[in-house]
Amino acid sequence: MPGPAGERTVRVSNPDKVYFPDRSITKRQIVEYYLAVSEPLLRVLAQRPVTLKRFVDGVTGEAFYAKRVPRGAPAWVDSVEITFPSGRTASEVCPTEPAVLAWAANLGTFDFHPWPVRRPLVDHPDELRVDLDPQPGTGFADAAVVAAVLREVLAEAGVVGYPKTSGGRGIHVAVRIRAQWSFVQVRRAVIALAREVARRIPQQATVSWWKEERGQRVFLDFNQAARDRTIASAWSVRGTPRATVSMPVHWDDLTDVHPDDFDVLTVPALLAQRGDPHAGLDSESFGLELLLEWALRDERDHGLGDLPYPPEYPKMPGEPLRVQPSRAKGRNLSS
Repeated sequence: MPGPAGERTVRVSNPDKVYFPDRSITKRQIVEYYLAVSEPLLRVLAQRPVTLKRFVDGVTGEAFYAKRVPRGAPAWVDSVEITFPSGRTASEVCPTEPAVLAWAANLGTFDFHPWPVRRPLVDHPDELRVDLDPQPGTGFADAAVVAAVLREVLAEAGVVGYPKTSGGRGIHVAVRIRAQWSFVQVRRAVIALAREVARRIPQQATVSWWKEERGQRVFLDFNQAARDRTIASAWSVRGTPRATVSMPVHWDDLTDVHPDDFDVLTVPALLAQRGDPHAGLDSESFGLELLLEWALRDERDHGLGDLPYPPEYPKMPGEPLRVQPSRAKGRNLSS
């Protein structure tokens, strides 16, 4: 099935292959969806290294993350080199035009996972991201309660955030920042921000890295700010049975919407009717000075330093031991 994608024609193989059996949504429909939302999606992905989350057998099959440009990619699929925490490098896809979205969808890509950086400054994030992750026993409504407090704290920090549904139970918030800080500094700013939110509503929010300590609360996942960690972009299709979409919304919408409101079949019309709620995201870039001051304050006044990195990361300076609390009891941690 050849189809127009901007100024190019992209051939879609096996277009009637069913990707979402519960709703009989086909590969053709996913390609058509991405062309329909290409304008705002390309604003999100512009100049960014992007990992492709591919479901080559549809939502019922195994997914994998393509962190390198796939073999056989057309010459017009641009790329950018990034460095992983291990020090290894790779060339990732850098979408620049609608045809790249159609090409990726033809490969079974549902989610686009952009790094929070833009070339050429690939070691300096220009986006601070907050991931509100409901734990067992909580859901989207609980994340919306925490998001309301997060909005207040962001305002006190002198920055503006833009929320979106994750496509599941969670909420993601993006803040455009000046690309002058390292990944480590941005992560420290996110930790300070998350700690302030959890301090205000400790029964609803937590920054506990260890699942055994989180309880029925919403986890503010600070490690999504670590190098190489990404989240599904706005407008991305998610691997859920109903083909939900990670949808940009306004803050005041969070108490009225449900993640299932936004899917491959409904979002193009909503975009045409309402426009892009994140159209202003790039209108201003903010500084992290105050958040980094909060991080220093937490360490100085409360003894709260860094928090654990994910297990596959190299040991970082100042990082506490990566030992599950229940296993740490009785051990001599100074040895």
